[in-house]
Amino acid sequence: MKKIALVFLLFIVLIGNSIAQTEEHESLLALDLGWEKALLNSDVAFLENFLAEDFIWVHNHASLIDSREEVIKRAKRIQAGLADNTKSRISKDQKVILFGNTGVVSGITLVDRPPSPVTYHFMRTYVKMEGKFWLLANHTMAIPDEDLK
Repeated sequence: MKKIALVFLLFIVLIGNSIAQTEEHESLLALDLGWEKALLNSDVAFLENFLAEDFIWVHNHASLIDSREEVIKRAKRIQAGLADNTKSRISKDQKVILFGNTGVVSGITLVDRPPSPVTYHFMRTYVKMEGKFWLLANHTMAIPDEDLK
């Protein structure tokens, strides 16, 4: 009887962990889409409450490396009237990896801005602190058009 109870308890724990992981997986996907929307709309409040203090964004071939402050300053300048010609940001093929308090989301984003849309591969690292995920690092790399075919 004790063995059955122990197996049942183990089964309940495993189910509970699986449900928690699924919820965190979905939470990270939603947050990641929120990041794309915040960039598109220059949502300063979202960025201020989302980016870790030591956030770093390495752009295509390290042509630009942004800190938290630089991302927020750019959003504030756009809100104040700086021209931004980005029409849309569409993510697809997102994958989530969870490891302890760390989550990695990778995938593809199509950024539509003149002169023509650019497809990027991204990999973002999230860290959970005090029950909340913060974006710690972002790496984006343009995918040449010939590689998309």
